[in-house]
Amino acid sequence: MTPSRFEHDYGFRRDAVRHDNWRDAPWNVWAFRHVHELIPTARIVATSGLAEEPKADADALTQHEFTFDGERRTVASVLRQTSTDAITVMRAGRFVADFHAPHFTLQTRHIMFSASKSVAGLLAGMLVGDGLLDPDAPVAHYVPELARSAFGDARVQHVLDMRTSLDFNEDYLDPDGLYARYRRAGQFDPPREGEPRQTVIELLASLTKGAGDHGGPFHYCSPNSDVLGLVIERASGERYADFAATRLWQPLGLRHDGCVTVDIEGTARSGGGLCMAVRDLARIGELVRLGGMVGERRLIPAAWIDDTRCGGSAEAWRQGSFSAWLPNGRYRNKWYQVGNASGACFAIGIHGQWLYVDPLRETVIAKFSSQPDPTNDAVKFLNLALFEAIAAMK
Repeated sequence: MTPSRFEHDYGFRRDAVRHDNWRDAPWNVWAFRHVHELIPTARIVATSGLAEEPKADADALTQHEFTFDGERRTVASVLRQTSTDAITVMRAGRFVADFHAPHFTLQTRHIMFSASKSVAGLLAGMLVGDGLLDPDAPVAHYVPELARSAFGDARVQHVLDMRTSLDFNEDYLDPDGLYARYRRAGQFDPPREGEPRQTVIELLASLTKGAGDHGGPFHYCSPNSDVLGLVIERASGERYADFAATRLWQPLGLRHDGCVTVDIEGTARSGGGLCMAVRDLARIGELVRLGGMVGERRLIPAAWIDDTRCGGSAEAWRQGSFSAWLPNGRYRNKWYQVGNASGACFAIGIHGQWLYVDPLRETVIAKFSSQPDPTNDAVKFLNLALFEAIAAMK
């Protein structure tokens, strides 16, 4: 039998990609670009009729060499090593390089996983500017269903900074733990036979506190960001996808519709379910670089962007579990700070999703990948070295 076009392009049949294996290699290469065919999503509507600029040449980028771990490497070799699906580079507001893996285009949407959290942080900042959200208010003020959960005595800022006390282990490879139940609630995994279906809010309401108080060390737990999505919905009075459309996608001039995965009740997975085009992700990074401005219009308060890029507790970070791979970092309002001389900050998602903003060198880099492992510190080091090298290019 002659292979189908799909099988010719990807090396496997479409029916090989299932709800229970879509994050595994090699199927993730296709699945990360077609999440809407596997999981229910809500559409984030862009302004129609905005033309995309032509693709920029990537040769100068891919041929560039830099030193990492004592070895000279080309950007092209690092892109292969890190399973890159797409990377786009902006310099002083212009697209200067676009690299795409086979069968990826300027229109292709890709899941961002936890880089979604950083978008939620920007949306929260808009509501703070509107006077509709108080970061010091209790979470339960906005989402009373969580009053008896671990979040019952947490403040919104604790959620924004991953400084809640939660009895929760973010183990991506444990099929039987609490994180796997969290994924099933968000429809990232199929339901288990005989197990009652949970919604995202039911899962969040069932979480209990850890040993310490809120406001302690940085403790990475994705449910914080789904709580933030609920806070955004309640404070704005809009569905998450609709608020993102009217306050970010459309005024920023994003060229392509996005989408966000939803649970069985339609609750958005704001902590990991956003899908969008790579250039549109870079445009969000450019908004951060410009301090919340697009043209003459302010979308996000300057004070929120300044706090996101420079605030946060260095001590909370040092005491947290991520300081080994980012020793000089901080975490504020769902964004990571590198702690380098350029004042760079970034968003990151499992399997290699990145948005890197270097204000001093006027550089924004958006990168989508289909790395086989959810997380790998050595690959994070390599990606950060890649972004530093690109930002330093003349």
